[in-house]
Amino acid sequence: MRNRLFAVISCLATLALGGCSKYVDIKTQGSLVPGQYQNYRYLLNNTSSFENGAYVGDLAADDIQLPDSSTQMLALNNGGDYYAYWLRSYSWQPQIYTPTGLYYQDYNWYNLYNSITYANVVITEVPNVTDATNDLKSELIAEALVHRADAYMQLVNTYAKPYIAATAATDLGVPLVLKETTTQPLVRASVQDVYNQVISDLTTALPNLPVTQIFNTLPSKPSAFGELARVYLYMNRYDSAAKYADSTLYYRSVLNDLSTLTTISSTTYPIRSKDPEVLISKIAYGGITAYTPYAFRLSDTLLSVLGTKDQRYNLFTTAAATISSTYTGRYFYKDRAMGEGRNIGPSVPEMLLIKAEYYARTGDAANAMVWVNKLRIKRFKTADYVALTATDANDALLKVIQEREREFFCRLLRWWDMRRLKSETRFQQTITRKVLGVTYTLDPNNNRYVFRISDYNIKLNPEIQQNP
Repeated sequence: MRNRLFAVISCLATLALGGCSKYVDIKTQGSLVPGQYQNYRYLLNNTSSFENGAYVGDLAADDIQLPDSSTQMLALNNGGDYYAYWLRSYSWQPQIYTPTGLYYQDYNWYNLYNSITYANVVITEVPNVTDATNDLKSELIAEALVHRADAYMQLVNTYAKPYIAATAATDLGVPLVLKETTTQPLVRASVQDVYNQVISDLTTALPNLPVTQIFNTLPSKPSAFGELARVYLYMNRYDSAAKYADSTLYYRSVLNDLSTLTTISSTTYPIRSKDPEVLISKIAYGGITAYTPYAFRLSDTLLSVLGTKDQRYNLFTTAAATISSTYTGRYFYKDRAMGEGRNIGPSVPEMLLIKAEYYARTGDAANAMVWVNKLRIKRFKTADYVALTATDANDALLKVIQEREREFFCRLLRWWDMRRLKSETRFQQTITRKVLGVTYTLDPNNNRYVFRISDYNIKLNPEIQQNP
């Protein structure tokens, strides 16, 4: 079986470069000819081609929690196929999308491979452009490589096992599609091969990326360094992760100061594309949460770790009544307050906490807390701030992971952290959820830490081996 799914996506890429030229002509009052530099510049500037990322991990993570048979749960259930993926992901069911329903497409998979196809168009075709300098062409290719690397990093952490050095060479990853051709088989590469490709793309891109970009949607050197720091963290290679975090912070280290804010909006807080903390803007597919019925109700576990004096609680969450008069608890609210989707791309806070984790894991509790507190001092009102201390390296590591929970809740990384930490006894947990009277359990050895590939995609491409 050949690549039928990507035949569709490749057609979209062709439309972007050719079929949409009339629209681009109107916007630019010029004429675009296929193969010219400006075509590819416009394609890379089109955020909708590259920004949408994974979503289902947020539903499976332990930072959200719905009471059984709550008004919200009943509304999701009564939505039929439209909201079925939400409750199925939340309860870690094997089949998230049914091939016979109205909503059979996995848009997490679709959007990420769509971004890869657009990136491949640039990587493959730009070398043949004749109306631009080599430096300009190299920059376009570098940007596309960063987008492709990010997409594969999200895919492998959604549809494959967590990286374990001893088994990564044989664990099934995801199909590696590195050309825009529609005639290649889609057998799954190993987890190791996917990570190798991600690292190769990022290191190849780095020399040709600019130090800064006008918008965070466009990759830069700190974008690539930040992606590499993230990649090595999830490979459990903490020394390399810390090294690339240092490189990132050399170029970008600004934190937003939450200590003086009483509310956030697009007038009081930087929008995502201009946010100095965001190294490259990526958003979870689905847009803004905090609307009925798919708002993220925060778990008791998260709220106990977060605390009410933390400005991330005061500014980024809201009372249930804001969402619905029939809801209870506390809800994630940052994206609705800002009027835009939540960032799931690498960030400055992530780099600080990667440094902190490196020190904790190498036995330096004091330095681990120094890096945690670099972040925390910007996350509390002055009167409420108290620097964290640790009794030893183990205590420091626990505090680092808790700080990651506070900083990244409802933004992809908690699920990824649950996956990578479940092999460590001190972080293992068994979670239960009850949905309409049925109890579901997620223990450390559960297959549901890996999402199954949709039956629709398997039907299109039977050579793709399914997850257990």
